[in-house]
Amino acid sequence: MSVRNAEIADIFDRMAALLEIQGANLFRVRAYRNAARTVRDLPRSVGDMLAEEEDLSKLPGIGKDLASKIAEIVDTGHLTALEEVEKEVPAGLVDLTRLPGLGPKRVKILHEELGIRDLAGLERAVRKRRIRELAGFGAKTEQRVLDALSRHAREERRTKLADVEEIASAYVGYLRAIPGVMEVIVAGSYRRRKETVGDLDILVTCKKGSPVMKGFVEYDEVDAVISRGTTRSTVTLRSGLQVDLRVVAQVSYGAALYYFTGSKAHNIAVRTIAVKKKLKINEYGVFKGERRVAGRTEKEVFKAVGLRYIEPELRENRGEIEAAKKNRLPRLVSLSEIRGDLHAHTNATDGHHSLREMAEGAKKLGYAYLAITDHSKSLAIAHGIDEKRLRKQLGAIDRLNAQLEGIQVLKGIEVDILGDGSLDLSDSVLKQLDVTVGAIHSHFGLSRTKQTERIIRAMDNPYFNILAHPTGRLINQRDAYEIDMERVMNAALERGCYLELNGHPDRLDLNDLHCRMAKDMGLKLAISTDAHTTSNLEHMRFGVDQGRRGWLEPEDVLNTRPWRELKKLLARR
Repeated sequence: MSVRNAEIADIFDRMAALLEIQGANLFRVRAYRNAARTVRDLPRSVGDMLAEEEDLSKLPGIGKDLASKIAEIVDTGHLTALEEVEKEVPAGLVDLTRLPGLGPKRVKILHEELGIRDLAGLERAVRKRRIRELAGFGAKTEQRVLDALSRHAREERRTKLADVEEIASAYVGYLRAIPGVMEVIVAGSYRRRKETVGDLDILVTCKKGSPVMKGFVEYDEVDAVISRGTTRSTVTLRSGLQVDLRVVAQVSYGAALYYFTGSKAHNIAVRTIAVKKKLKINEYGVFKGERRVAGRTEKEVFKAVGLRYIEPELRENRGEIEAAKKNRLPRLVSLSEIRGDLHAHTNATDGHHSLREMAEGAKKLGYAYLAITDHSKSLAIAHGIDEKRLRKQLGAIDRLNAQLEGIQVLKGIEVDILGDGSLDLSDSVLKQLDVTVGAIHSHFGLSRTKQTERIIRAMDNPYFNILAHPTGRLINQRDAYEIDMERVMNAALERGCYLELNGHPDRLDLNDLHCRMAKDMGLKLAISTDAHTTSNLEHMRFGVDQGRRGWLEPEDVLNTRPWRELKKLLARR
């Protein structure tokens, strides 16, 4: 049985959460969390690394003990140590820690004082108004928990794009190796590069007699076969993800790809245009009466209804059809146009690699520059650096730049925006930097007005350049804090500041609608990765995908420019 990196990381995250609820040593908790991040961010399968007898203990944050635990998970699919902890701490408590306002300490109190073991028990306690009686909780906390439970119940179960990408790429590779298979592509929201995916739709063309359906249902990650036919089968995987496979004829390939890529709203709008032209569009083609007039390619489908080809990321019925009619579709930014990364960390704070290693990693990607933006001193959990350590790092960057060829390391900082809107470091050191990235890591619960004013006060600082992960959300983990995004963007425009589109798969912050808002307002964005390892630098593709969904063109993105031009844009007026 193959075990994916994301599954191993989930086990370690679960272990960390249960240990923290249990009150275990914080260094032990942190070790599991760091190991989860390392494994999740690896560009290669841990199973493949073990098969090639690589020493996992040499990976950042992975010692011999954790390396042996990874090997156990790969070999058996489970972790004995986790099972032992789950005998003492109910596994359902992990779900509680994912609700806003309920950290491990509060979850422990809920369990010990009220006997709560899972989300259902929490909801019963909330509705009976028992939580407000506990010390340190109160009616407001109880209401926030109730609101969070209501959102949780409404939300469709969706998986982060990066996690689905690992699943999809492995499945597609497996299917392509089956005899007779010609083309394999994943459609749906995955192809539109939505930040989360509900299920997978895979399309296949193949030669007659290919055993693709048999192979599909026998894949080793399949947990249950829901249906099996000659042209369509459906399975659920161990991860809970549902996957549909459809075998389509080559003559209908483009029409099927278009139909199953969606979105539903986009498809309905285009079919309405087709009806007016006395055409019918379905998964088999474009028809005039009984005659198929298009369908072999997607471009044929669009041409048949009088539209320019619309990129999958734009197909949300948000104006792309009108733009296609008027020949005003954006030329979407591409990964190859990114010249550098403006947000990256080293092992000086909570990163895993050295200054030189990060620079060399960026150079391998063809970048012209990389900004090193380690955390400032207020973020103690990340070993944030003070002014003395920052000045020492600036000297190290000067020495490294004198030795490197083909890439320039930029001097930067991810400086904390404090509760009152001031910055965590003095102007005397900030003015020595090439780029200052401001970020919120505390006081998430401020009101919309106070949070907005806090950010704008930070932008008033003449050395502030880019607002990092502007809403603070973590996908499927933490809601965005309340801010007036339009006010923040207008303030950035007025002050010569910019916002970041953080490409880390857990963040993708800004979302696609906010990217479109920035573009329409004329505010340029930086697409950055917030990399904590060299492999994290490759997350740039997720940021670019999100930017494309937000209609971003190369001129809308700061780091499509060479350093000489970018330097002028960063200079505050």
